[in-house]
Amino acid sequence: MNGTKKIKMEKNKLPEWFDGEVYEEGDKVRNPFSGEEYKLTGEELSMYDFIMGTQMIVQMGMTTPKMVADLHKALEWFRINNKEAYMVLLD
Repeated sequence: MNGTKKIKMEKNKLPEWFDGEVYEEGDKVRNPFSGEEYKLTGEELSMYDFIMGTQMIVQMGMTTPKMVADLHKALEWFRINNKEAYMVLLD
């Protein structure tokens, strides 16, 4: 290994560090720039909302190192669990 820590993630299961709201049902999400939509599961929608909320806080400059680390972990979780939706909604 090159010194980076691998995060073991169980596909479609929210990780233990996740402390956002967990939705039982999914919904469609629209990319505000492209207008493309993607149907997300409840877990994916939970992580998507966490990512969007955290990005908003980071942009406002009210961030902590833990928040930035959690944002990176959340983006990685989403990319692993639904690469297509990641590319449409978050890339």
